[in-house]
Amino acid sequence: MELNLATGGKTVSVSDAIFARPFNKDLVHQIVTAYLAGARAGTKAQKNRAEVRGGGKKPWRQKGTGRARAGTIRSPIWTGGGVTFAASPRDYAQKVNRKMYRAGMSAIVSELLRQERLTVIEAPALEARSTKGLLKALSDQNCEARGLIVVSEVDDKLGYSANNVVGLDVVAVNALDPVVLVGAENVLITEDALRALEGWLQ
Repeated sequence: MELNLATGGKTVSVSDAIFARPFNKDLVHQIVTAYLAGARAGTKAQKNRAEVRGGGKKPWRQKGTGRARAGTIRSPIWTGGGVTFAASPRDYAQKVNRKMYRAGMSAIVSELLRQERLTVIEAPALEARSTKGLLKALSDQNCEARGLIVVSEVDDKLGYSANNVVGLDVVAVNALDPVVLVGAENVLITEDALRALEGWLQ
């Protein structure tokens, strides 16, 4: 299939297998959920009665004191004791096969294209860090400065120039993930980044 660039009337040929894939809601949901789960820290931890320091000696004898029986001061019902159902560090990562992940990413990109939320642009040529220069470069290509700009590599000039634009993010193609793609209002991708994305998803 052929994709039109935002300006100049130039077209780019891309693979139908990647950019014309039917949308698979269940697969996209699975890879988005797996990505979000993998981002969880899972570092919550508490000490149970075995891990709390001390408590090796019985506080008082078993009988004859008039007090309730107690075997350790680290019992969960004692102040300073262990937690009854103590949390421990865990890994929330979910396994997603590489083939499934790439198929899901292709489905997202294809759906963005069908909804006219994916536009191929020429890489903004900035001489220095300049928000005004970036806005002008996008305006010259009839593109609004919102959403996500995908480039082959984020350089210092482009990254800093986009910092002051609310609602505009810049990401390298090798740092793309399903969450950022699904959440983008629209995606502006350079031709080099498009080729790199196509090679990655094949």
